[in-house]
Amino acid sequence: MTRDEKKEIIDGLTEKFRENPFFYITDAGGFSVKEVNAFRRACFEKGVEYKVYKNTLIKKALENLDADFSQLDSSLKGFSGIIFSKETSNLPAKVLLDFRKKLGKKETRPKFKGASIDTDVFVGEANLEMLSNLKSKQELLGDLIGLLQSPAMNLISALQSGQNNIAGVLKALESREEK
Repeated sequence: MTRDEKKEIIDGLTEKFRENPFFYITDAGGFSVKEVNAFRRACFEKGVEYKVYKNTLIKKALENLDADFSQLDSSLKGFSGIIFSKETSNLPAKVLLDFRKKLGKKETRPKFKGASIDTDVFVGEANLEMLSNLKSKQELLGDLIGLLQSPAMNLISALQSGQNNIAGVLKALESREEK
């Protein structure tokens, strides 16, 4: 690969990192071509993109970004692939875990090396389960709106039920007076 080709790949990868606030780095070493294609297909079906790059090109692309990704340097060894997600931070983690389940209970491939969630870095297999349980931005906003609406809805329903009670009491008193 020529220097110009490497520069072109690094520039393209840097742009991908800028466009995708969520990315996961995996190690799919030992996968057959059939297994790698099956994993790519699983990623595509879930709406995320999986590509394999050389570790040195990944490091150089990460260095071009404004944030500090030096924590990921130690995990960039072996066969590295990157899962890109534009909208959902936990979707790549779910894809990894689902794919492992399909392969079998003892299977831990592709291995999770590290991730970046809005420039926050998570390194190591121990973080994968936690990342899969993260709520998306839309889910958090929905929870917040629900919490903010709850007191107002309770007040409105109390006032409406009180209105019915008062009307019922007035009708009962009115019917007593007429007798």
